[in-house]
Amino acid sequence: MHRIKVLIAKPGLDGHDRGAKIVAKYLRDAGMEVIYTGLRQSPETIVNTAIQEDVSIIGLSILSGAHLQLCKKIMAVYMEKKIHPPPIFLGGIIPGADMPELAKIGIQEVFPPGTPLEHIASKVREIVGQ
Repeated sequence: MHRIKVLIAKPGLDGHDRGAKIVAKYLRDAGMEVIYTGLRQSPETIVNTAIQEDVSIIGLSILSGAHLQLCKKIMAVYMEKKIHPPPIFLGGIIPGADMPELAKIGIQEVFPPGTPLEHIASKVREIVGQ
């Protein structure tokens, strides 16, 4: 069984990365390989990094309220490149009203603040199929 490779990314102008760093460290400690992009990454940079690193799954941390626009843009970059995206999960303060739209564009799971880290790790394993 190959090791799950996770890209944790902070798209957009949101400067709060504490949660992303905590999730990245927990997933690493849970036996996954984790790449953290750092703050203020463009959708293009996130997609290019995911492709270069051949990741199993992408985790986006978005607290700015721009989650719909950023997720749509990331999916559009994959479509432009004619590459099927890996599964994507989202962490942040996401209104319930946006959940159907996020699911429609391909976001697999949304983890609000306070989600137990064990739950995130088990969902990531489930999504990736391990």
